[in-house]
Amino acid sequence: MSVMEDEELEFADDLEAILHLTPEVQQAIDQVFPSQDPLDRPDFNAVEYINTLFPTEQSLANIDDVVNKIRLKIRRLDDNIRTVVRGQTNVGQDGRQALEEAQKSIQQLFGKIKDIKDKAEKSEQMVKEITRDIKQLDHAKRHLTTSITTLNHLHMLAGGVDSLEAMTRRRQYGEVANLLQGVVNVLEHFHKYMSIPQIRQLSERVKAAQSELGTQILADFEEAFPAQGSKRPGGPSNVLRDACLVANVLDPRIKQEIMKKFIRQHLSEYLLLFQENQDVAWLDRIDRRYAWIKRQLVDYEEKYGRMFPAEWCMTERIAVEFCHITRTELARIMRTRVREIEVKLLLFAIQRTTNFEGLLAKRFSGCTLTDGPGKQVDTPLEPTNPFLEDEAGDDCSLEKEEELDRPKKPKAPDNPFHGIVSKCFEPHLYVYIESQDKNLGELIDRFVTDLRSQGPPQCGSEEGGAVLPSCADLFVYYKKCMVQCSQLSTGEPMIALTTIFQKYLREYAWKILSGNLPKTSSGSGGLTISSLLKEKEGSETAKFTPEELCLICSILSTAEYCLATTQQLEEKLKEKVDKALVERINLTGEMDTFSTVISNSIQLLVQDLDSACDPALTAMSKMPWQNVEHVGDQSPYVTSVIMHIKHNVPIIRDNLASTRKYFTQFCIKFTNSFIPKFITHLFRCKPISMVGAEQLLLDTHSLKTVLLDLPSIGSQVVRKAPASYTKIVVKGMTRAEMILKVVMAPHEPPVVFVDNYIKLLADGNPDTFQKILDMKGLKRSEQGSMLELFRQRLPTPPSGGDGMPSLSFSAPTPEQESSRIRRLEKLIKKRL
Repeated sequence: MSVMEDEELEFADDLEAILHLTPEVQQAIDQVFPSQDPLDRPDFNAVEYINTLFPTEQSLANIDDVVNKIRLKIRRLDDNIRTVVRGQTNVGQDGRQALEEAQKSIQQLFGKIKDIKDKAEKSEQMVKEITRDIKQLDHAKRHLTTSITTLNHLHMLAGGVDSLEAMTRRRQYGEVANLLQGVVNVLEHFHKYMSIPQIRQLSERVKAAQSELGTQILADFEEAFPAQGSKRPGGPSNVLRDACLVANVLDPRIKQEIMKKFIRQHLSEYLLLFQENQDVAWLDRIDRRYAWIKRQLVDYEEKYGRMFPAEWCMTERIAVEFCHITRTELARIMRTRVREIEVKLLLFAIQRTTNFEGLLAKRFSGCTLTDGPGKQVDTPLEPTNPFLEDEAGDDCSLEKEEELDRPKKPKAPDNPFHGIVSKCFEPHLYVYIESQDKNLGELIDRFVTDLRSQGPPQCGSEEGGAVLPSCADLFVYYKKCMVQCSQLSTGEPMIALTTIFQKYLREYAWKILSGNLPKTSSGSGGLTISSLLKEKEGSETAKFTPEELCLICSILSTAEYCLATTQQLEEKLKEKVDKALVERINLTGEMDTFSTVISNSIQLLVQDLDSACDPALTAMSKMPWQNVEHVGDQSPYVTSVIMHIKHNVPIIRDNLASTRKYFTQFCIKFTNSFIPKFITHLFRCKPISMVGAEQLLLDTHSLKTVLLDLPSIGSQVVRKAPASYTKIVVKGMTRAEMILKVVMAPHEPPVVFVDNYIKLLADGNPDTFQKILDMKGLKRSEQGSMLELFRQRLPTPPSGGDGMPSLSFSAPTPEQESSRIRRLEKLIKKRL
C-alpha cells in the first residue's frame, strides 16, 4: 500500500514538472484560449480552490454535488482530449501530401516564367531591328535640314556681302544700315565653320566692308564739319543722318569719334571767344559763358537735332563737354589771377554756376556722365536746412523740444551735374573761409559792445532770464554760412568752416558769457552779532543785486541753448560733409565749454546765497546758548537765513523757468553746501544748556521746513520738490537734529549716553564725539573717561581693517527717518 502511494506521489511530481510551462508559452495560450476558470491559471493552488468551494463547515453538506460536477467536467475534458488526439493521427500524412503538391506547382510556375522571359528577349531584339532604320532616317533628316539652312545662310551671306560692298561704294547708308546688321547676324552662325576657306574669305570681306564704312563715314563728317575754315552747312544732311544709323552697327569707336569731332567743332568758337586774355573770360562776366551755351544748344536743336539718333543724347553731350572745358578754363584763369579774387566776386561766380548746374539737371538726365573717362561728378548734396527752422531768437530755448519733433522736409531730387563746373572754385574757397573768419570776429566784437552799452537785462522785464539775443544772431549766421558753404563744397572747405565755427563758439562762451558773469568781491561786508540779533526782515540784501542775479540766469539759459544748438549744429555738419570726412566733425570740446559756463553760473548763484547766510551762521555759533532760559520763537539768525532765501530763490526760479533742471541743480548744490556748513557752526555752539539745545532743535526744524519748501518758496504755484532733493535735505537735517538730541540727553550713566550716541549718529569718529562733549560743556577730566568708554563700546571693525575705528551702520531707511522726524516734531510741540 505504501509503495502505491509513493508511486502516485512520484507521478504527481512528474506531471507537475511536465505541465510547468514557460511564461512566453503561457502568454500565447492565454491569448489564443482566454479563460477566467481558476483551474486554467498557471499558479493554480488546489488547497485555495477547495477552501473557496467550502469556506465554512456548513458548506460541506454540498460536497457530493461538487464532486459530481468535477467528475462531469473531467469526463468532458477526457472526451475532448480523445477527440483531438484522434484528429491529429492523420495530420502528418496530410501535411506531407500538401507539401509535395506545392512543390509541383512551384516547378510549373518557374517553367512558365522562363518561357515568358525568352519571348520578351526575342521581342526586344525584333524592336531594335525595326527602330534601327528609323534612327538612320531621323539622322538623315536632321543633317539634311541643317545643310539646307546653312546653304540658305551662305547664300544670304554671299549676296549680302556683294550688296554691302556695292552700297558702300554708292554711299547708300540708309540701305546699308539695315543690311549690315543682317549680315553680321548671319555671319554669327558661321563661327564654327571658319576653318573653311570660303567662309573665312566672306568673313574677311565683311570686316573689310565695316572698316571701309567707318573710314568713309568719318571722312564724310570731316568734309561736312571741317575743324577750321569753311562754315557749317545750313541744315541737316540725310546722308549723314543715315551714316549715324550705320555707325550704331559699326565698332563703338567710330560712334565715339564722330561725336567727339562734332562736339569739338561745335565748341571751337567758345574757346576763341573766351580765351584767357579776353575780358569776358573773367569771373565778373561768367554769365556770358552760360548765355552762349544756351544759344548754341537752341541752335543745335534747330539745325542738327534730327541728324543724330535720339539715343546718342548729343545735346547733353555738348553741354557736358562745355562744362568740362569751362571748369578747366576757369581753373587756369583763377590760378593766373588769384590775387584779383574777392569774396563777393567768388560768391557771384559760384552762385551763377550752381544755378546753371541746376538748369542742366532740369533739362537733362545725366545719362552721359558715366560714358567717358574723366567725367567725375561729386555726390550731390541734400538742400536741407541745417537747423530745424528756428529763426525766432526769443523763443529758441522754449521751442527746442517742439522743433525736434517736427517732420523733416522731403529730400530734393539729386542733381547729377552738381560740381561739374563749380568744382573748380573749391581750391579758392579759402578766400570765403577767411572772409567768414573776419566777419565772425567782427560779429563777436559787436556782441560785446552791444551788451556793454545796453547793460544787463532788467529783472521783471521780458528779457530777464531769457536767452541773449546775440546767441540767436550767432547761430542764424552759422546756419547761413553752412548752407552757403555746403553749396560750394562738401570737402575740406567744410572742415575749415567747422574749425572757424569752433573758434568763435569758444570766443562767444568766454567773451560774451563767462566774461560778463558778475565777479565776486573779496570784502563780504558781514554783519556784527549785535546788529544781526536786532535785524528785521528786509534789512539786508544779498551780495549780488537782483539785476546781477538776472544776468547770471540769462547767461545760464543762453549757455544751455548754445549747448543744445551746438549739438544740433554738429549733426547738420555731419549730414552736409562728405562721408569720408564725417569723423573730423567734432564739437564736443565746445559743448563742454558751454557746460562749464552753466556749472560756473550755478556755482555763482550758490556761492552768493551761501555767503549771504554766512553771517547768520556765525552769529548762531557766537550766541551764549548756555544762558538761554526759555524756548521761544525761531532765533534771529534763522529769520536772517530765511530772508536771504526768500530774496534770492524766487528771482532765480522765475528767471530759470525755461530750464527747470538747472534750477533743481541749484537747489541741490545749495543744500549740499549749506547743511554741512550749518552742522559745522552747530558744533561751535558750546557750551549748550538743555533749554538752549531745545531752542536750537526748534531752529533746526524751522530751517529744515524752509529747505524742504525751497524749490517753491515765494511762489503762488506750489510744486512738489523732486525726490532726490527732498532726500538730501531730510538726510542732512536729520543728522543735525540727532546731534542736538544727543546733546540734550543726560550723560549719566555714561554707558547709556555712549550707546545712545552710537545708536542715533552712527558715527565712529572720536573727533565728532569730542565735539558733542564740548557742546555739553563737560570738563576735560570727564571727557577722557567718556572717550575711553566710547572706544570700548564701538563695534569691532571688520577683519583686515586698519586705521581709525569706524562704524559700519547702514544708512537709515526713509521709514526710520520719517519716524524720527515725527518723534522730534512731537517733542518740539511738547516743549512749546
